[in-house]
Amino acid sequence: MDVTTLYSIGELSRRTGLSVRTIRFYSDSGVVAPTTRSPAGYRLYDLDALLRLELLRTLRELGMDLATIQRVLDRELSVAEVAAAHADAVDVQIRVLQLRRSVLRTVAGRGSDPEETKLMHRLTQLSGEERRRMIDDFVDGTFDTVGTGDADPAAVAMVRAATPDLPDDPSSEQVAAWVELAELVGDEDFRARMRRTAGHQAAGRPLGIESDAGEELMEYTRQKVAEARESGIDPLSDRGASVIDDLVHRFAEVFARTPDTEFRNWMAQQFEEAHDPRVDRYWRLVWIVNGWQVVPHLTPVYPWLVQALRHDRDA
Repeated sequence: MDVTTLYSIGELSRRTGLSVRTIRFYSDSGVVAPTTRSPAGYRLYDLDALLRLELLRTLRELGMDLATIQRVLDRELSVAEVAAAHADAVDVQIRVLQLRRSVLRTVAGRGSDPEETKLMHRLTQLSGEERRRMIDDFVDGTFDTVGTGDADPAAVAMVRAATPDLPDDPSSEQVAAWVELAELVGDEDFRARMRRTAGHQAAGRPLGIESDAGEELMEYTRQKVAEARESGIDPLSDRGASVIDDLVHRFAEVFARTPDTEFRNWMAQQFEEAHDPRVDRYWRLVWIVNGWQVVPHLTPVYPWLVQALRHDRDA
């Protein structure tokens, strides 16, 4: 063999950028064995060894373990096979890092305490399958789809069709919305509210109070509440009270009732049948988590109305 084609460890180090100590370790491990030794006993390596070292360094920098690299160098695995597997692993790592970044930004923006921080971390660490299973359990538990079998199919289909799905790289708003959603679906009171209102929402049929009040009054109500919402009027404010007082008196006249606290409470109960504030909050959170555009003029006006009625009643 022509000795000019052989390289000492020092020469390999200069050509590959690996330290002499590292090359000696790989050599002792049998990953890149010396081709021969000099008369003085120094290790010498041929061009194939140089190429193996360069490939080894590249694969190590890509995060592959030494055992897998050994199999690649021994041609037990192809570089393409290993690259595909590691690319999938890197994808998972990227998703985890993106999610972690979103949680940290949410914690920083909200000034979260330790307990809320732990909750956000735990809920966002769930896999996509685990998150879907959580919503499936919520739907099954809310509508008893695996029990009596008397669930409203349209309501169940409506909720399942809008399953919240946290993206791989969520915004801080989406993380916060997902955490709030997770807390909602585990609340028994909320499940009862969803069960009560979802059937009305899925069927799209008018409420009894809507039919009895008449289209003219209902159109006036929707217009006034929509204007109040678009103007940013808080339903609990004095300006909100002025709007609701007018509406209560108009409804009381139509229903021949006294516009007192009892009547306000009755009105709130009627409108809550299809537009419970917490249920409407659920749908808004679903829009945020899924990245759907929230169109202001399409959001229900009744939650504002109910909140104002309830506030007046408790005043």
